[in-house]
Amino acid sequence: MSATDDPVVPPLLALAVAVLAISTSAILVRWSDAPNVIKALYRVSFTVGALVPLTVRDRASLGRIHRRDGLVAAAAGVALAAHFTLWFESLEHTTVAASVTLVQAQPAFVAVGGWLLLGERVTRRGALGIAVALVGMVGLSFGPAIRAAVDPAVAATGAGVGTQYGNVLALIAAVAVAGYYLAGRSLRRRLGVVPYATVVYAVCALVLLVVAVGQGEALLAYPPHEWALFLGMALGPGVLGHTVINWALGHLESHVVSVTLLGEPIGSTVLAALLLAETPTVGTLLGGAVVLAGIYVTASA
Repeated sequence: MSATDDPVVPPLLALAVAVLAISTSAILVRWSDAPNVIKALYRVSFTVGALVPLTVRDRASLGRIHRRDGLVAAAAGVALAAHFTLWFESLEHTTVAASVTLVQAQPAFVAVGGWLLLGERVTRRGALGIAVALVGMVGLSFGPAIRAAVDPAVAATGAGVGTQYGNVLALIAAVAVAGYYLAGRSLRRRLGVVPYATVVYAVCALVLLVVAVGQGEALLAYPPHEWALFLGMALGPGVLGHTVINWALGHLESHVVSVTLLGEPIGSTVLAALLLAETPTVGTLLGGAVVLAGIYVTASA
């Protein structure tokens, strides 16, 4: 399938399914007790495995990838590996609502990166959206530390520092995934989703494997329920989520995709409340609402 083929299913419907799928990601990560780099490694590796039949069928497309496009796709894979590692670690230190909202702030970083690296113009509306999103990000990220500073009871628990650490990791993960999107945005105009995703995910898995071995993590000694979670991360958020989003980018304008992805923090927050008994605080909801409003304005601009 190439990026210019007529879509078999309506792109907006596919995008809605993708958002529902990626909303489960944080829940699956939280349920797993494996090291974060291992979770990321098998999520990506199983995703590559699921794409193998399509890759074999479309192997001629892989041979047509130019060296420069291959290098850009490899850079996207490295950025994606950094994103997964940082975000999974973030979920151990802060709430699902805060982490997912902050990591979904990537459209603001994409806009800034496009302006700095690609010379893309940022409109006044886009600049306003970035400013609003940044205000929300600062409030959401450092609100716990501020509360700890003014409330001795909160400071005694150490929750403010730990939560802030998780929030900062989520922000860095957002920057990493913005780099992934910037690297891959132009490629999807020339490459079909199968060869693009295969190269990016394969590089990502290789980077994660090197990190896991370097950290001395066990690669196989995990109980059956962990393997089920790894597979769920790959088939749900991986194949039905990010791969479908990559496909949609070939048929829809990028701002439509970015705005639709704002549904992920909402879906993840609802699932966390239902499945993890994790009710977000009023501060988290307010800060998250400001971030999402800023992202909406940025993406729609």
